[in-house]
Amino acid sequence: MGIIENYNRIQDSVRQKALDCGRNPDEITIIAVSKTFPVEDINEAIRNKIRIFGENKIQEAKIKSFEIIGNYSFHLIGHLQSNKAKDAVSIFDMIHSIDKLSTAEKVDREAAEKGKIQQILIQVNTSGEESKSGCSPEEAVELCTKISRLQNINVNGLMTIGPNTDTTDIVKQSFSLLRSLRDEMRCRTGISLNELSMGMSGDYEIAIEEGATMLRIGSAIFGKRTYT
Repeated sequence: MGIIENYNRIQDSVRQKALDCGRNPDEITIIAVSKTFPVEDINEAIRNKIRIFGENKIQEAKIKSFEIIGNYSFHLIGHLQSNKAKDAVSIFDMIHSIDKLSTAEKVDREAAEKGKIQQILIQVNTSGEESKSGCSPEEAVELCTKISRLQNINVNGLMTIGPNTDTTDIVKQSFSLLRSLRDEMRCRTGISLNELSMGMSGDYEIAIEEGATMLRIGSAIFGKRTYT
């Protein structure tokens, strides 16, 4: 099965799951995670009206951007180091992975230089796994409040990466925590925080149940990923 057939299958699955949960499917965006896949795959997807792609590494996305044909949007879903903020602001329409005020401040300065309002999400580590980036849930409200005061950043919502487990209840708990945290932050900060970026190829149905508005799906669309 090819990229477009895979995408359409995922799209149908997402729509049905949303309806089963009493949600509006149009509120859920599929981000086709193209990290490690060749630019030819992205161009094929664009020709078939897929527009939003997720990349982990700034240098990889930068190289690809020179060869992409057509209209598209890049989202940075990998960890952002502050020294890469300039390129990140130049390349990505949304950054999902802000977890420190110092990084946000650097992004804000770079966005100001470019006359841009950078769209971001705050990454929260809801699983407690040391291998994952993200601020702690306890730090999230204060971090969101401080970042929201920056002039050239718009905080759209929160992001998390599900725990590395096949146990559904543990994954569900992680996603539920992000949703609950978002609701608390809305009350305490007055920021709408409409986006919840959570769920990947193996757990997106659980994420939909827990309120995800952005799903980061790679291998289920592009096929098995090969790392070199």
